[in-house]
Amino acid sequence: MVAAAVHEPEVIRDKAAMNTWSCRRRVEGKVVALVPTMGFLHEGHLSLVSAAAAASAGPVAVVVSIYVNPSQFALTEDLATYPSDFAGDLRKLAATGVVAAVFCPPDLYVRGSADRPSAAGVYGGTVSCLEDAGGHAHETWIRVEQLEKGLCGSSRPVFFRGVATVVAKLFNIVEPDVAVFGKKDYQQWRLICQMALSISRSLVDARTAALSGSNHSQHIKDQIVQILAEAGGQVDYVEIVEQESLVPVERMDRPCVICVAAWFGKVRLIDNIEIQSTSSDKYNSVVCLSAES
Repeated sequence: MVAAAVHEPEVIRDKAAMNTWSCRRRVEGKVVALVPTMGFLHEGHLSLVSAAAAASAGPVAVVVSIYVNPSQFALTEDLATYPSDFAGDLRKLAATGVVAAVFCPPDLYVRGSADRPSAAGVYGGTVSCLEDAGGHAHETWIRVEQLEKGLCGSSRPVFFRGVATVVAKLFNIVEPDVAVFGKKDYQQWRLICQMALSISRSLVDARTAALSGSNHSQHIKDQIVQILAEAGGQVDYVEIVEQESLVPVERMDRPCVICVAAWFGKVRLIDNIEIQSTSSDKYNSVVCLSAES
């Protein structure tokens, strides 16, 4: 077997720079595929990278995030002992030959005040951002309340809240077309799918209903609102408009687009789906894939 060519990925630490990078790749016609990790990579992580690279028949820009998420750790857990090997991680990712960028932010949480700045440091030096006596902890969270109960949630009650919150942050920064997660922690995988895909699922269901003859706009909109509410979202808007003019339509009897915006906590997600008269409708959204790891 011929080894993959070594390709040094671009290391990005700034959130705005990461978002700009993703936008540029899409302008180039590439699918942006994200593999979220906490570093200290092993073969399981690299299998996810391979799955991300194969996520589209066209060109793919693979981004691997390396971020030791402090909100997954309780105050009684020693985050400082979490293993890290950033230089080794970069070598492994370069050896795959398919990773275009590594997103390694210093901190993704809003903490501290004017007289007490955030306690988070650089990679490998983050600290817990849970409630503390001084009242300087992060306050805005994404919850998937039913799925986070039981199993690991019983002994680690803050863990899945931290997972859902950091994934929402990564999605808003990277804005991937595809995200790839392992299924080793099955509860975590299911929780992420529930949190991340509720808007996508509502649009796919709406498209199916429209192409099956249920084309009354208000009925479709009500269906979308119900799905998002059940997933814990607060709808900003659901509109069905004509594709060219963006004028609202009462019936979906012409090329139109369903546009959705919803809040999950203080994270605002948007998506859309075009409805044509054929089955070749364009649909771009975050798709969560899985691979064993």
